[in-house]
Amino acid sequence: MSASADGGAAVSAGLTGRALTTVFVALMLGMFLAALDQTIVSTALPTIVGDLGGVDHLAWVVTSYLLASTVSTPLYGKLGDMYGRKPVFLAAILIFLAGSMLAGLSQSMGQLVAFRGLQGLGAGGLMVGAQAIIADIVPPRERGRYMGLIGSVFAVSSVAGPLLGGFLVEAISWRWVFYVNMPIGALAVVIVAFRLHLHTPAHRHAIDYLGVGLLTAGVSALILVTTWGGNQYAWGSAVIVGLALAGVALLAAFAWQERRAAEPIIPLSLFRSSVFRVAGGLGFLIGLAMFGAIIFIPLFLQLVYGVSPTSSGLRMIPLMGGLLAATILSGRAISRIGRYRAFPIAGTAITTVGMLLLSRLEVDTAPWLASAYMLVVGVGIGLVMQVLVLVVQNDAPARDIGVATSTATFLRSMGGSLGVALFGAIFASRLANELSTLPGEVTARLSGGLNIQPEQVHSLPAEVRHDFLLAFVDALQPVFLAGAALAAVSFALAWMLDEVPLRATLHETADLAAEEAAAGAMGAEAIVAADDGAVGGDGAVERGVVDRGRSV
Repeated sequence: MSASADGGAAVSAGLTGRALTTVFVALMLGMFLAALDQTIVSTALPTIVGDLGGVDHLAWVVTSYLLASTVSTPLYGKLGDMYGRKPVFLAAILIFLAGSMLAGLSQSMGQLVAFRGLQGLGAGGLMVGAQAIIADIVPPRERGRYMGLIGSVFAVSSVAGPLLGGFLVEAISWRWVFYVNMPIGALAVVIVAFRLHLHTPAHRHAIDYLGVGLLTAGVSALILVTTWGGNQYAWGSAVIVGLALAGVALLAAFAWQERRAAEPIIPLSLFRSSVFRVAGGLGFLIGLAMFGAIIFIPLFLQLVYGVSPTSSGLRMIPLMGGLLAATILSGRAISRIGRYRAFPIAGTAITTVGMLLLSRLEVDTAPWLASAYMLVVGVGIGLVMQVLVLVVQNDAPARDIGVATSTATFLRSMGGSLGVALFGAIFASRLANELSTLPGEVTARLSGGLNIQPEQVHSLPAEVRHDFLLAFVDALQPVFLAGAALAAVSFALAWMLDEVPLRATLHETADLAAEEAAAGAMGAEAIVAADDGAVGGDGAVERGVVDRGRSV
């Protein structure tokens, strides 16, 4: 593969000073938009249903966004490597903004679900594109501090999303939950368009459409399993079992297709590297433990402490603050010392301890103690989450930076989706057992697992409410114990991560030039072969061989 096929891999010393700062701000704005829209809509959903109706489609407002952003992630990584990261990132922003505008203009719940899916298609490219562009303009040795700041975007958006959504709904209209993206996105477009200069490949490529289709269908089936299981359908129902089997079969077919595709969406050669395998496995397990267990913390705060959804978001600031501080400080430390292996080891160990502490939460646990437990978990996750992206990028060849970044992000997202399903099943099963001792009318009203409404709990007589909360906490403790077990497995896996020295420069010009020379030689041989094989001036054979030479 030629140097031009690197999708914008920098061949210079990269950006520095004010130019780097300006571009980096634009990339963070793009990431912030994608992360914010995962949470900002939550507080607006009741108002949206009251205006548009269609309560049966309520869950799809969130699911369509999650589904589209997850399945599009690997595709954006490959397209960035093939056609250049700047045009692909700009396209992702424009798709996201178009979805935002149309979502705000929606006149029915069906329209809103569809346009949220369009938003998600853009969000997948924002998340991957920003991190891949950083790999193009900042050497690995200096990249740690920037990855730390990128990681902080997720922490800030997790708290800011529900708060901003609630404010916009109360002060203006729920439609501004989507319109607010427009000025932020427009600023990012202008900066990236005029201040970011990356090389754009000139060669043609063959997109693996079959691979895209198989991956999209397989991931969609599994995400629907995690979304519908235990909610719309029982876990053992024909629909859930059929979707699970279809998802596994489609992903197996995708792996087979990637082995034979000329330009695979996810090159299986990435998995030949032990660094990539370990980092990818860590990302999957951390996603499984983090997203699967943390989703229960707001429910605990709202039920046990009786706070509002907005207040529960504020009470999670210790977790997000710990994540924010640990991510930024670890990124700076990695840039200073040029080594990273200690941070995933320490992070997974601290996460294990934090999950064990959360498993000790009781009905009478003091709020400050619960905050301290959350702080420990946040620090642990912050030490490991964004470091893994840096590890993968440092190990990957220049031509595969985009797909390596997107695959690592994809594995973490899939871990989170499966974690919600796994821990949701554990919680629902234990809760059903615990509620069996309560009166039948209470059990019927409050056995909805994650769908328990805090208002229903608070309306119960004091004695019955106390008994329910005891049952709820007893059902919740195994969830955090399972999270601790997964974090402990991650801790053991982290010791297997090799320490590859972080480069102080970008992928060297000489290396890329050598690749281009080798690719050029192969293309020349192909042209000679075409000349020898051409018959009667027929140019079809020649053109076909030359095209194959270009796609090497």
